[in-house]
Amino acid sequence: MGPESHPNRRAPDENTSMYHCAANAQLFGLQPEVSVRGQSKGQVTGSSKAQVVYLVDDDPSVREALCELLTVFKIHVVCFASAHEYLAYTRSDALACLLLDLELPDLNGLELQQRLAREPGPPIVFISAHGDIPSTVRAMRAGAIEFLTKPIEPPELLAAISAAFAQDGIERERRANLVALQRRLAKLTPREREVFPLVISGIRNKQAAAILGITEVTLQVHRGQIMRKMAARTFADLVRIGEKLQISMPTSSGPCGPT
Repeated sequence: MGPESHPNRRAPDENTSMYHCAANAQLFGLQPEVSVRGQSKGQVTGSSKAQVVYLVDDDPSVREALCELLTVFKIHVVCFASAHEYLAYTRSDALACLLLDLELPDLNGLELQQRLAREPGPPIVFISAHGDIPSTVRAMRAGAIEFLTKPIEPPELLAAISAAFAQDGIERERRANLVALQRRLAKLTPREREVFPLVISGIRNKQAAAILGITEVTLQVHRGQIMRKMAARTFADLVRIGEKLQISMPTSSGPCGPT
């Protein structure tokens, strides 16, 4: 069973809560849309291609209401009735937020959160009608953006989703930067990979050269090559790069690398 589809719907009355929260949405970087667009099978609601909310809730009325609300603010929404439906779905590469019910018929929300922690994924905003302190604490400690209690106030929901989108952007940038650094590291020679941890460890060049059995001049040449290949403008930059890559001291088993 795939993501839920919705028939075309009439635009809600302007007195409904979704229109009342339009002004609040401006504060969170979300632009409201005048009308609600229907959703056909395999598609998402809304008109923005840059962000998507994955909604997992076993209550059809909740899915319908939240889908209507978020579509007004031009946010794509893909709905699922269970955790397994979500896990079987191929996500797009858009900035995303997972709006996750705590109580689900298969895996519950906390179990799904634990499972998703094994790989990169959208930040989670929990929603529940039966939230308790232990569940809230566990969810937040595991990295949830927010834990909202039903009935959910639209401004609180929009703020949480906006925060999730921002966090997703930050994490994507961090992962992309790490991949770029790993590619640069792969260009170092075996000797340069041995020199790298020594020069960023704080020991003197003479001592590092002695450890490797090379001259101090040769070590300085390697250091210059490392800085060039790693695109480090200063020694401080090189140290920060080493920290991000978790560079370890060389051992007798071979060149250094991530621990």
